[in-house]
Amino acid sequence: MARDQILLRKIWEENMPDEKMINEEEKLPISPPLKVLEYRTISRGFGWWSAVVLVESWGNKRLCMYLWQKSDNGWKRKQKYTIHSQERWHLISEAVETLIGELQ
Repeated sequence: MARDQILLRKIWEENMPDEKMINEEEKLPISPPLKVLEYRTISRGFGWWSAVVLVESWGNKRLCMYLWQKSDNGWKRKQKYTIHSQERWHLISEAVETLIGELQ
């Protein structure tokens, strides 16, 4: 790993609270009618928070990927992507798997 990457990783780890503390201290910035059933934080720091969230709305379960940015008024949603079914996830994951090898 390059020296800069090691330094950035160290800064990140020193400034990131552990996952358990995040989950206990602050609720996800999701409002009704969506009901949060379960979630996993992907990353949080430097004013950004991303998570995968299982929500229920009007009796239907959906899996959503969220990206929020911290502002003076709290967390504001910047992006949301909803996966409506296992079939849809299969198509998405298959497409990602064919391209992921191009990343370093």
